[in-house]
Amino acid sequence: MRQAVRCSRFVSLCLIPLFPLFASPAHAGGERQLVEAINDYRAEPQRCERRVARGSAPLVLKSNLALPVGYGGALRERLKAAGYQAVTVRSIRLVGAQDAEEAFDMLQSDYCAALLDTQFTDIGVSRARNEWRVVLARPVFDAPLGDGRSASKALLAQVNAARAKPRLCGRQRFAAARPLAWNTALGAAAQKHSRTMANSNYFAHRDPDGDMPADRARDAGYRGRQIGENIAAGQGSASKAMAGWLASPGHCANLMNPMFTQVGAAYATNSRSDEGVYWTMLFGAP
Repeated sequence: MRQAVRCSRFVSLCLIPLFPLFASPAHAGGERQLVEAINDYRAEPQRCERRVARGSAPLVLKSNLALPVGYGGALRERLKAAGYQAVTVRSIRLVGAQDAEEAFDMLQSDYCAALLDTQFTDIGVSRARNEWRVVLARPVFDAPLGDGRSASKALLAQVNAARAKPRLCGRQRFAAARPLAWNTALGAAAQKHSRTMANSNYFAHRDPDGDMPADRARDAGYRGRQIGENIAAGQGSASKAMAGWLASPGHCANLMNPMFTQVGAAYATNSRSDEGVYWTMLFGAP
């Protein structure tokens, strides 16, 4: 789990060209046949590398995972350019398979562990004559995050559930604290910061204009005397973001601080950013 940091990270951006893949109907059918064979293989327990793997869920065919057979660039960057943010990804290139049956035989013989790996949920297949590329991946988001309102309610419920119990944050012990109340201005400031991080592809408490959490809260209309902020990036659900904060002593201390009585939280996504999803939780004391 990635934890928030308090320093800016500079990234270089580049334009990655898209390479269209032109496939004949016969080739397209062969690609679908290969996916069907792989999913049939995954459905039943299989012996692989001297171990027995249990059956796993079928892979979902994704067009934005179908990389050109000859592509040799950075895999994750290419997928981001196509709108797919991967938590984990593997590319397999096959040479010499005349049809889907031969391609599957090669995969089963040399890559059974990858085919049966339960961490992969999606697949892309491309073909140029007797060369094939199979991309196995899992996206950042395990499931749709829902709209901002539902995510905000989930974060509010989870932070208050955490505060309801005594907790040890690193070496600092906290008693149970009163629940936080939702504050619209803090929510707006949190949403703006998450959106800025996602769209500007950075991860830091200080934004590109030099503003810090208290500045953003004040600009949103909050007039409280104390402000705290937790940020996270790359977590595909509100519960994962909260788990990361609770595992970090400093962020856990913000969550449990009895001085804070109000909170606002939000997330924003951008599939072409480094982390895909960015979370912000702002705490306040009026």
